[in-house]
Amino acid sequence: MRSDATRNREAILRATEELLASRGAEHISLDRVAAAAGVGKGTLFRRFGSRTGLFQELLAERASALAQAIESPGSALGPGSPPEERLLAFLDELAELAQRNLALFSAHERACAEDKYRDPTYLRWHAHVTALIAEAGPGLDAEFAAHALLGSFDADLARHVMAEGGVARLKSSVRGLARAILA
Repeated sequence: MRSDATRNREAILRATEELLASRGAEHISLDRVAAAAGVGKGTLFRRFGSRTGLFQELLAERASALAQAIESPGSALGPGSPPEERLLAFLDELAELAQRNLALFSAHERACAEDKYRDPTYLRWHAHVTALIAEAGPGLDAEFAAHALLGSFDADLARHVMAEGGVARLKSSVRGLARAILA
């Protein structure tokens, strides 16, 4: 990627985050993002295609460290650890990601509502959780259980749960649900 393209991408993603934090998703348009990033609307549209594409890209970037940890042997999330431990560690990290990016989770959910289960980041998370559940709990409907656990990170639900007890409550609740599913 050319340096100006990289710079524009970073400016666009940073402007999107700032607008999410200050105005909320309902007030974000491609025009506002382009103006805040100092790029033309055509640049933004060519790179991301739509608000949905923009939110998908931003979520994928925010989730990239989590994706790397899943693949890294020696980390609590990585290969070599028992599947239940990997699952709980992944869910903890997802709770942290949700806490730091709640406005993005909300915007992403609204933008991708019609195709929520086909979103690339969701598909990666679902495949990972499904595989861990299948390994830790043979005989379970691992695909359904994975959807149920990932549903715990719905932005409105996460916001509600964290309003009383913060991210610690979200982690504890999701861990409890995972253990109950595997029991």
